[in-house]
Amino acid sequence: MTAATAAAMSASSSKPLSLGRTLAFSATSLPIAALAVAITVHLPAYFAASLGVPLVAVAAAFATCRTIDIPVEPALGMAMDRTRTRWGRYRVWTVLGAPLLMGGLFMLLNAGRGVGTGYLITWLMVMYLGLSILGLAHAAWGSTLARSYEQRARIFGIMGGVGVIGSLGVLAIPIIMEANGYSDAQGVRAMVWYIIALAPIAVAIVVWRTPETIAPEAPGQKFRLRDYLELVTHPSMARILLADLCLTLGPGWMAALFLFFSRDRMLFTTGQANLLLVVYIVAGLVGAPTTGWVASKIGKHRAAMLSSAIYSLALVTLLFLPRGNVWASVPTNFATGFVAAGFTALIRAMVADVADDVRLTQGKERAGLLYALITSTSKVALAAAIIITYPVLASIGYDPTLGPKNSPEAIEGLTIAFLAGPIGFLALGAACFIGYKLTAERATETRRLLDERDAQHAS
Repeated sequence: MTAATAAAMSASSSKPLSLGRTLAFSATSLPIAALAVAITVHLPAYFAASLGVPLVAVAAAFATCRTIDIPVEPALGMAMDRTRTRWGRYRVWTVLGAPLLMGGLFMLLNAGRGVGTGYLITWLMVMYLGLSILGLAHAAWGSTLARSYEQRARIFGIMGGVGVIGSLGVLAIPIIMEANGYSDAQGVRAMVWYIIALAPIAVAIVVWRTPETIAPEAPGQKFRLRDYLELVTHPSMARILLADLCLTLGPGWMAALFLFFSRDRMLFTTGQANLLLVVYIVAGLVGAPTTGWVASKIGKHRAAMLSSAIYSLALVTLLFLPRGNVWASVPTNFATGFVAAGFTALIRAMVADVADDVRLTQGKERAGLLYALITSTSKVALAAAIIITYPVLASIGYDPTLGPKNSPEAIEGLTIAFLAGPIGFLALGAACFIGYKLTAERATETRRLLDERDAQHAS
């Protein structure tokens, strides 16, 4: 390889992906985010209320699938990192994930009334497998497209904003269906058909419009168990894993108590609470890209610390707002939703920097496995939000069936729990980045060394 060729490779790696191609690549975020909303809010209720599956069976089916799904993701990440084909690495997995997701959803739609738990578990697992493949491949592919520190903050911010559009699109469907006289079950089915139709379109756009280059690997390097332990104990990755746990658990804690707090402390109707939830989600449409832009100026870890402070301060303002005035709460929900959308984008962009650092030391691509680790952490945090908060409410004497008629002491306990949990975990998440070493300067130097080594191996 000539010096000119090596220079061309280096220039290509630093050239930012155009806005058009970044938006096209972000298309996979549409079905992923839409399905996340459907799984969290609508599908469990659909199985219980419309198909007559007992609540315990529905809970058991989802719990079983999530438990199995957590160890499956690292295996998927390792398989992705070892994949080398003429069509690319993550492109192949993206194409594989879509039909699995679609097939699982289609079979769940075909479930009849009183369907068995085994049927639900089987096809939920197929759906979750497709979702995991799409999510991991998308994040890992994005880390290879955005090669510089600043580019990664930008591209993951845009991916987060596009995901918000997918969430809003799927949330609008049951609202429109209800307004036109359709039942709740028909609205949920329409949501699932929307995701089934959206997935292949989004994947086709990504595969068609996005380039992929497999970086050369150092010869003679094999994956060892010690390498896996090095990923978990990597100084920057260990901080990121703990921070992601806290930064996911904080908003997840608030989400678990949001309806109770809005109804019983703020005296809003359920419809008004849902309106504030929409404001929270819409704010992320501009919040994620803006946070990415801020991170490119001050550093990703500093942007995460700043976002945590803004989120906490915004929550405190709820103590001083008039009860029953939903419009007074709109700015608070917009502010919290604005910065919360940036947490995921920042963490994913920081993992991309760690992937470069690991490839420099281990000589192999580990992005898929690194993103599998961070995805598992997020899943644990979201599950813990329910596991922790509901016993806390019970311990303070709060009864959800009484609503605003709970005792003043119980309402006060609810308020403290609603605010203290998110603020405490966000403070811990921000503290994880005190003394963070993988700064823009170090990431840039790592990228330079990788480009030089890649040019030598390619020759």
